[in-house]
Amino acid sequence: MDRRDNVFRWLDEQGITYTWYEHPEAPTIEIARQYWRNDGSKHCKNLFFRNHKGNRHYLVVFDSEQSMAIHDLEHILHQGKLSFASPERMLKWLGLSPGSVSPFGLINDPENHVHLFLDETLRLQPALSFHPNDNRFTVVISREEFEHYLTKVGNTYEYIKLY
Repeated sequence: MDRRDNVFRWLDEQGITYTWYEHPEAPTIEIARQYWRNDGSKHCKNLFFRNHKGNRHYLVVFDSEQSMAIHDLEHILHQGKLSFASPERMLKWLGLSPGSVSPFGLINDPENHVHLFLDETLRLQPALSFHPNDNRFTVVISREEFEHYLTKVGNTYEYIKLY
């Protein structure tokens, strides 16, 4: 519960509005899909990468109904050769373990090291859904409040056409 509670505390302290619900553990989109509510939000897929040198890290967020090959992302993001970041890097930069990655992990990155890429289609959604760093819960947040969160957390981010 600590990871979830830390996210809720952080959001509350920043005055960011959200709702949440609990469900069984859901470490993958395929599993999570069976617990999603019809709440009008776009459920997102979150992938954490490192560059070839290992000195840059990226969180890529897009519509959960889509899939992306690393090779395609390399051409789109223009960050050189990419690979999935190891669980150790995930813990270091986002304070998270595999299966619980979300943009809310950025609260654990006080150096603002991780750059966030968001698919441009998310900009059109009224609300988005993410794990609050614990895959037994889902947070529903309006796109406006999510962008307010991104401003407050301070990491660099950009919307980009991924597909």
